[in-house]
Amino acid sequence: MKFVDEVDVVVSSGKGGDGLVSFRREAHVPRGGPDGGDGGRGGAIILEATHARNTLVDYRYKRIWRAEDGQDGMKQKMYGAAATDVTLLVPIGTVVYDAETDEWLADLDKHGARYEIPGGKGGRGNPWFKTSTRQTPLMAEEGGPGTEMRLRLELKLMADVGLLGFPNAGKSTLISRISAAKPKIADYPFTTLHPQLGVVSVALGDSFVVADIPGLIEGAAEGRGLGHQFLRHVERCSLYLHLVAPHQPDGDPVHCLDILNQELEAYAEELRDRPQIVVLSKCDLLQPDEQAEWIAALEKASGAPVFAISAVTGQGVQELVRAVWREIQTFRVAERTEELPDDAL
Repeated sequence: MKFVDEVDVVVSSGKGGDGLVSFRREAHVPRGGPDGGDGGRGGAIILEATHARNTLVDYRYKRIWRAEDGQDGMKQKMYGAAATDVTLLVPIGTVVYDAETDEWLADLDKHGARYEIPGGKGGRGNPWFKTSTRQTPLMAEEGGPGTEMRLRLELKLMADVGLLGFPNAGKSTLISRISAAKPKIADYPFTTLHPQLGVVSVALGDSFVVADIPGLIEGAAEGRGLGHQFLRHVERCSLYLHLVAPHQPDGDPVHCLDILNQELEAYAEELRDRPQIVVLSKCDLLQPDEQAEWIAALEKASGAPVFAISAVTGQGVQELVRAVWREIQTFRVAERTEELPDDAL
C-alpha cells in the first residue's frame, strides 16, 4: 500500500430538514390547531482516529465527502428523520487543519479521538409559534445549513523513538534487525521512500515503537532531498537515535551528527534539545583502533555515551535496545505523573 501522509479533502455536512406548516383536519375535532412536525438534523462529518488505518491513502482518490440532509417535518407533529452521519476513519496521529486559513482544528492522537463537523439543526414546525393571540401560525423554520470545508489532513507518526541518519547510514538494516518491519535494504541512497514503523519487543508485554525516517541530507529543513517531506514525523518522538556511519560521502561521523542536529533545529527549535542517543553504525567495517577513535570523537562532540553497533553481525544491538528501553520507561513514568491530578501526588 502506498504511504500517504498529507492530503486535502472537501467535506460537507448535511442541511437540517425544514419544519412544516400544517393544521389538523379531522372530523369531529374542532379547532384542531397546528400540527407541523420539526425537521430532522443534517448528517455530520466525523473524523475518527483508529488503529485500523496507517495511511491517508483512502482520501487521495476520493476527496469529496458529503453527508445527507435531514428529512423535513411531517403532519401530526411527526419529526423528520435525522440523516446518517458520515464517519471518516483516519490513522492515529492525524492532525486536522482548515486548508483555507491554515488554522489548526484537531489532533487525533488517540484511538477513538474524533473531530466533528455537525449537520444543520432541524427547523421547528408551526406548533412552536402558536401563542394566545396567534392560534393559527402560518410559519415554520427552515432547517439550518450544513457546513462545507476544505480540510488538510497531516499524518504525524506516533512513535516512541525516531531513527535518524543520512542515506545509507544503516537505519533500515537496524529496524529490520530489532523488529518485524521489512523495509527495502540496498547499497544505494534513498532506498526508504516513506517512513517505516517497527515494534520492538523487550520482554513479555513490554515494547516500544521505532520510526525509521527516510534519509535526511543537509538542507532538508529547507526542502532539499526527501527528508523535508518526513520531518513532521519526528515531532512526536520522545527520543532520537542518531545513526552515523564511517566512510560516508556526506562526511565523517562527527560532521554528520552536527548536520543532523542542525536540521532538527532548523525544522523546529525545540527538537534540538530532545533526548538523543548517538549510534556509530556499520562497525564491522572498522578496525578496533578506528572504532575507538570515532567513539571518542563522537562522545566529545555529543557530551554523551556513544553506542557502537553492527546491525549485520549483531554487535552492540541488544545493548542499544536495552538503553533505549530504559529511556522510554523514564519518559512514560514522567508522562503518567504529569497526568495525575495535583491531589494525587
